[in-house]
Amino acid sequence: MSQPNNPLHGKTLEAIVVYLVSFYGWEELGNRIRINCFRIDPSIKSSLKFLRRTPWARQKVEELYLETIRKSEA
Repeated sequence: MSQPNNPLHGKTLEAIVVYLVSFYGWEELGNRIRINCFRIDPSIKSSLKFLRRTPWARQKVEELYLETIRKSEA
């Protein structure tokens, strides 16, 4: 199933989180998406564990990623 127009296609959740952390930093990421895995002792590993079992939080992360890459391309 090819999804050439889907900007998330081929992106792992880890790659998305790493990108957002490098772009915003943990503190700003925690301000933008108010979930504890970004605010209290954050790490990539703990964030991925939470996001993989919390669909609403993963959706927020994916939406912020899409919004961020659109702005950076503009």
